[in-house]
Amino acid sequence: MSTNLSAFARYRRELRELMYLAGPIMGAQLATTGMTFVDTSMAGQYSAMDLAAIALGSSIWMPVYLLIRGILMAITPTVAHLYGARQTDEIGAQVRQGLWIALLMSLLALGFIHNADAVLQWLQIGPEMATKTLRYLKALAWGIPAICWFQALTCYCEGIGKTKPGMVFSFIALALNIPLNYVLIYGKFGFPELGGVGCGYATAVCFWVMFVLMAAYTLLGQQHKKMGLYSHWEMPRLDIIASQLKLGVPIGLAIFFEASIFSVVALLIGKLGAVVVAGHQIALNFSSLTFMIPMSLAMGLTIRVGQALGAGKTEAAAYSSYAGIMTTLLSATVSAAVMLLMPGLVTSIYTQNTEVAVLAAQLLIYAAVFQYADGIQIAANGALRGFRDTQVPMAMVLFACWGVALPLGYILGLTDWIVEPMGPRGLWIGLVTALTLGAILLSLRLRLIIRRQTNTNSTSEEVHDEN
Repeated sequence: MSTNLSAFARYRRELRELMYLAGPIMGAQLATTGMTFVDTSMAGQYSAMDLAAIALGSSIWMPVYLLIRGILMAITPTVAHLYGARQTDEIGAQVRQGLWIALLMSLLALGFIHNADAVLQWLQIGPEMATKTLRYLKALAWGIPAICWFQALTCYCEGIGKTKPGMVFSFIALALNIPLNYVLIYGKFGFPELGGVGCGYATAVCFWVMFVLMAAYTLLGQQHKKMGLYSHWEMPRLDIIASQLKLGVPIGLAIFFEASIFSVVALLIGKLGAVVVAGHQIALNFSSLTFMIPMSLAMGLTIRVGQALGAGKTEAAAYSSYAGIMTTLLSATVSAAVMLLMPGLVTSIYTQNTEVAVLAAQLLIYAAVFQYADGIQIAANGALRGFRDTQVPMAMVLFACWGVALPLGYILGLTDWIVEPMGPRGLWIGLVTALTLGAILLSLRLRLIIRRQTNTNSTSEEVHDEN
């Protein structure tokens, strides 16, 4: 009995430490994703066509954003290791080079967004919907440099355990996004009535507000002055940039592979009409909101594991990894319960169209099923990032998403090769299958890495004792 109480007490302590880090990250991620939620729901009240256009625009933008976010996430474990090892004098250079990487990523993203019409033409999207989608994307693109710099500075703050500023600034932007959307969608106070396109301009303004606030915080804060973030101007250093990209590109690609599958599914569904697109987007958008919970826990887990390893505490890093996975399973239970027990409440937030709401409620069943697999795989990947293991996990996610999910979903949803075409339901079955496979592979990888790290440390200690 006392052993069980001791184990529970240890888990409770670990949960408290994890939530101290992950809670604000969760708030920041929910606020950032909440802007897409606000765009989608407010545009849906304007017209089904505007809802569908923003759905397609988000399906193009979000994978790009998550790819950039993932690449910049290399800053977090790098800073966490240095902070845990008390090598704080080396942190400033890492952050300055991370800002150069953020600038490069923003330029590449701008080039892609301004040529997104090729994607829509390839997918044979109708001209009216394609035009609205492109106008929305080009409006949002004005804020891309700002969100990239904001994420670089946020990752630095997360690495030293300061996760609250990102949350506060993101919620300020979210609060600003709602009235800006209203003004620009409906043309209030002398502004033109832009419909869903107004959401893009509103989001771009919010991105710049977030960056200015974060830049001011890191510039004026006493702790950050000690890190020397802005102590001097520094040109790009290829050695540090290459090191960060070696760690960050696999992280970004792993997140991109998973996110892009959801977007490809949305784009494939785009051929099936505005009602189907809108129903799918509601289920996808709400599941994306709930996804922010395990994703934030995983980011907190990266910090916990990274700082523990930097301090030479391998056993603590292993325990944090397994406790983090357990926590994501608990959160998945809550998310799945909401989707299964209250689908009508969820759909009513987005639309009053009965046909759209019925389809969205059906798809929420599949979203509820994959909450558990998604939680496990994202938590395992977060722990692996703390161990600085990113390349093999990237390959595993690529295989699960593009080797399994897309072919299976396409066959079940849009062909009669196995069964009659199942439409969006078949595509969602492919998603559930991929996430389950990813959870299994990444869990096995984490177990292997922990064993290797433990054995390496044991060997080092034996050699030290002999000497």
